[in-house]
Amino acid sequence: MKELLRPSRLAPGARVAVVAPSGPVPEERLQAGLDVLRGWDLDPVVAPHVLGRHGELDYLAGTDADRAADLQRAWCDPSVAAVLCARGGYGAQRMVDLLDWAAMRAAGPKVFVGFSDVTVLHQAFATRLGLVTLYGPAAAGVDFIKSARAQEQLRATLFAPESVRTLTSAGTTLVPGRARGVTLGGCLSLLASDLGTPHALAGARGGLLLIEDVGEQPYRIDRMLTQLLRTGWLDGVGGVVLGSWAGCGPYEALRAVFADRLGGLGVPVVEEFGFGHCAEASTVPFGVMAELDADAGTLTLDQPALR
Repeated sequence: MKELLRPSRLAPGARVAVVAPSGPVPEERLQAGLDVLRGWDLDPVVAPHVLGRHGELDYLAGTDADRAADLQRAWCDPSVAAVLCARGGYGAQRMVDLLDWAAMRAAGPKVFVGFSDVTVLHQAFATRLGLVTLYGPAAAGVDFIKSARAQEQLRATLFAPESVRTLTSAGTTLVPGRARGVTLGGCLSLLASDLGTPHALAGARGGLLLIEDVGEQPYRIDRMLTQLLRTGWLDGVGGVVLGSWAGCGPYEALRAVFADRLGGLGVPVVEEFGFGHCAEASTVPFGVMAELDADAGTLTLDQPALR
């Protein structure tokens, strides 16, 4: 893992595009999210298919081609300073191969924010654009529009990233120690299902892996971690930071899985960092050098996520 190019921070009045690369978005939640963005003195514009729905597959916000076109058009628009995903769900894997990466690379760097299913795009932005991205709450997500803390942490990252260089765990240390590396990761189930695809990262060597998930039982978490281990994807990882695991069963059972599957890596592992599918979710950058102190429960970025 190498450090990636940091986009510029946002300034008041910046134009930001809201896209839906995965699932459909309820209109009332979209409007609530747009109100939050306008309250930050941003100028949000909504891509044409954010409120769309596929004619036969109603878990998709429009066809794959339409969702890809929305993202590409927003990214290549020189007036847009950031692209924010309205929600996750499912569908990013279906559209990622339709994007014109040469055109998007030519458009230059800008801020990209999303989480969950958007993990697929975070990986692609790293491998195809070499760009730091923000794993943060969805603009129309319930955990965003109803959480002042999640809003403030994302706002601070976008406008004053030097003020949020240290993230702190609310949990315990599973494996003590300190490690340095470039941040990467996302939703565990998407990292596992993305293995071997054209835009996925080749592995976590030299990185600090940040993972979380939702609605997966302990045996499924075990299966995904085992898949990453068996493929060698975790070889050389510097440390592991665990986020939220909402709806994934009793936490003691999860802790046993993490200790069993990750403890043998011989690297620091720390839990409950409060990013992912949870209320008051933190925004975490991927592609920046950081130091993990598992004993203190801190992850400190070498420099702000955005320039």
